[in-house]
Amino acid sequence: MSLRLKPTFAGDLAAAERPLAGIWACAGSAVITEICASAGVDWLLIDMEHSPNDLASVLAQLQVAAAYPVTTIVRVPSADPVIIKQVLDLGAQNILVPMVSSADEAREAVAAVRYPPRGRRGVGAALARSARWGRVDNYLAEADDQVSLLVQVETIAAVDHAGEIAAVDGVDGIFVGPSDLAASMGLLGQQTHADVIAAVRRVFESVRATGTPVGVNAFDPEAAQSYADAGADFLAVSADVTLVARGSEALADRWTRRTS
Repeated sequence: MSLRLKPTFAGDLAAAERPLAGIWACAGSAVITEICASAGVDWLLIDMEHSPNDLASVLAQLQVAAAYPVTTIVRVPSADPVIIKQVLDLGAQNILVPMVSSADEAREAVAAVRYPPRGRRGVGAALARSARWGRVDNYLAEADDQVSLLVQVETIAAVDHAGEIAAVDGVDGIFVGPSDLAASMGLLGQQTHADVIAAVRRVFESVRATGTPVGVNAFDPEAAQSYADAGADFLAVSADVTLVARGSEALADRWTRRTS
């Protein structure tokens, strides 16, 4: 019996004719993730950095999302190669590593997703969902084509080195995080500040010069459209918890906070 895996996010980006829109999955709920996965967005990011997600909940969300034509990405909490190995073995084909500020850090992330001799990923595919327990032919030999790696630019130091980071062999995309970037610039909570927007656009310019796709987190619709117009290849346009929070507030505003 031979099984095929889905195309990677790197493949999606290469084939795309418009910016790919995605939703953050932060609730840690397979039900909520399935609702988002079946909504029609291009990609869904399961977050382990700023959410209650653990290995078991990530596995459940990967499983429910697999039924739909959406690409799943898992943001690991750090560049720890052990966590990356475990998430890959769960069957995640697309990994986002946060807080990468130099080419050397990017190379470490690349090594974590590749098997020896090109990297240091531990070999356990026969025991894991990644190779469907040995049912994906030639998984070990073709693993580099089955996994894509995105790294996150989130500090002003990373902005200065974004082109070098993007040029590292094995980095398939750069994702800009304006919230942490704003904080690193002394502008905590001001991700739409003109200086932050200018820094994001600097990243766009230096990354696109290398031919590497670049994306950004932008829950504000006007900011998202502005970044799309500036050449973003992919956009995170909302999160499951944000949709629930704002939607429930809107209902409360209508039904419990009305004035006569």
